[in-house]
Amino acid sequence: MTHKVSSLLILGLLAGALLAPASPARADALDRAGLVQELCGDAGAMGRAGAVLVATAASGSAEDRAFAAPLARAVIDRKLGCDDAGAVLDESGLDAVTRSPRAAAGTPRSPLLSLKNRPVFELADAAFALRGAPDVAKRAAALKTLERRPAQIPEGLLDAAAAVESDAGLKEQIDTLAQTAALNASDPAARIRAIGRVAENPSRRALTRIAALTADPAYAANPEFRAAVDDATRRIERGIALGDTLATLYNGLSFASILFMAAIGLAIIFGLMGVINLAQGELIMIGAYVTWLVQQGLRVVAPSLLDWYLVLAIPVAFFVTAAIGIALEALLLRHLYKRPLMSLLATWAVSLFLVNIVRVVFGTQNMQFETPFYVSGGVPVIGDFIFTWNRMFAIAFAVVTLALTWAVVRKTPLGLNIRAVTQNRDMAACIGIPTRRVDMMAFGLGSGLAGLAGLALSPIYSVNPQMGQNFIIDSFMVVVLGGVGTIAGTVVAALGIGQINVLIEPLWGAVAAKVIVLLMIIAFLQWRPEGLFAVKGRRK
Repeated sequence: MTHKVSSLLILGLLAGALLAPASPARADALDRAGLVQELCGDAGAMGRAGAVLVATAASGSAEDRAFAAPLARAVIDRKLGCDDAGAVLDESGLDAVTRSPRAAAGTPRSPLLSLKNRPVFELADAAFALRGAPDVAKRAAALKTLERRPAQIPEGLLDAAAAVESDAGLKEQIDTLAQTAALNASDPAARIRAIGRVAENPSRRALTRIAALTADPAYAANPEFRAAVDDATRRIERGIALGDTLATLYNGLSFASILFMAAIGLAIIFGLMGVINLAQGELIMIGAYVTWLVQQGLRVVAPSLLDWYLVLAIPVAFFVTAAIGIALEALLLRHLYKRPLMSLLATWAVSLFLVNIVRVVFGTQNMQFETPFYVSGGVPVIGDFIFTWNRMFAIAFAVVTLALTWAVVRKTPLGLNIRAVTQNRDMAACIGIPTRRVDMMAFGLGSGLAGLAGLALSPIYSVNPQMGQNFIIDSFMVVVLGGVGTIAGTVVAALGIGQINVLIEPLWGAVAAKVIVLLMIIAFLQWRPEGLFAVKGRRK
C-alpha cells in the first residue's frame, strides 16, 4: 500500500512537472540600488561600479542602459550628489535609483574619480553614447573615445552598435574598430578569428595592423597564432598587388578617356584642314565654364534639378563651343588657309584672348562645382582599389562621345563630305562638295567636342583659365601618334599614352613621365611618320 502511494506521488510530480508552463530564462537584471550605492562608495567600490557600467553598456537591456547612462556622465561631471538616502542627479533633481523628483538631504557629497577609475567611466560613458545617442556627431565622438582604448572595449559592444547604426560611414568605422579590438583580445582563438576577418578585406591599412602582430609575444609563443598571422600577411599582400594592378588599369583607362575627349576634336580639325589649332585647349576650358554657368543657372531657376546639371549642360556646352569655333573659322582662319604659320599664330593669339577674357570675367580662382550623387564616392573592390564614380563618368562619357562621333563621320552626309575633303580636297570640290562650308562645319564639330571634353573634366580637374594649356600638348601627341584625322588612331593612341603615362608616373614623377612618353612618340614617328593609322590619300 505504501509502495503504491509513493509511486502515485512520483507520477503526480512528474506529470505536474511536464504539464506546468516552462518558465522563461531570466537574464541578470541590473541591481540599480546596489550600483548607486557602489558609486557613492570608496575608490574600490567605484571601480566595481565602473565595471558594471561598462558591462551594462555592452550587454545590458535597453532599459538598464537608459538607467545607467546618466549615472556615468554624472560621476564624470561630479553631478551626482550622495546623501544618507542614496544619491540625487544634480542636473535633473531626480533620485538616482527611483528617478522620482527629490531634493538632496543635508549636504550631499560628490564622488571624486581616481586616476585609475576615470578611464573606466569615460569608457562606459562613450559606450552608452555610441549605442544610444540620437545625434550622429555624438556617436562619432564616442567612437573616437573608444578608439583610444581598443584593448578595454568589452566584447560584443561594437557588434551591437554596428548592428543598429544607421550611418554607413560610421558603421564602417565601428566595424574597423571591432576588428582592431578583437586583434587585441585576451582570448587567442578570438584573436585568430579576428586575423582571418581582417585578411578578408586586404588593404595597406590591414597589412599594417597584421604586421604589428609579429612583435606580439604570442607570435613567438603560439604556433597557431604565428601561422594565422603569416597566412593573413600573404593573403593581404596578394590582394594589394591585385588591387594595385586594377587601379593602374582603371586610372590609365580614365586618363585615356580624358585624352581622347581632348584630342578627338583636334583630330578632326587637323585632319581636315591641316590647321594646328592652339586654341583647342581654351575651347575645352570654355566648355567647363559653360558647365559651371549651367550649374549656377539651375541653382537659381530650378534648384531641384541641380544634381543633373552635368547632363543638362551637354547640349549647351557643345553648341556654345561649336558656335565659337564656327565664328573663329569664318572670321579668321578661312583667310589664312594658304599661310599655315599665320594660322598657327592666329590660333595662339585666340587662345591668349580667351584665357584673358575669362580671367577678367570670372577671375583666376578655381571654380566651385557641386558634386552630384552619381559622380561622388566609389565602391571598394580589392586592396586599395576604389571604383570611383567620377572617373567612371568620364570613361562612359568618352565612350558615348566616341560612338556619336563615329556615327556622324561614318553615317551622315556631313561625315561623308568630311571624309571626302580629308582624302582629296580638290577632287571633292570638283564633284560639287562645298569644301569651305565643310571646313566651317568640321571646325564647329571639333570645337563642340572640345566643349564636351571640358564638361567631362569638370568633376575631376580644377577648372580655371589655365586648365586648357595642360591638355593641348597631350592632345597633339595623341593626334600625331594615332594618325592625323582618324578616330581609331585617336582611340588607340589615347589608350596607349594614358596607360604608359600612368605606369611611369609613380616611378619617376609626372614631369619625367611626360618627357619619356614624348621621347617614345618621337622615336616611334621616326619609324612610322604617318602614325598608327594613316588616312588613305591624305592631302599632302
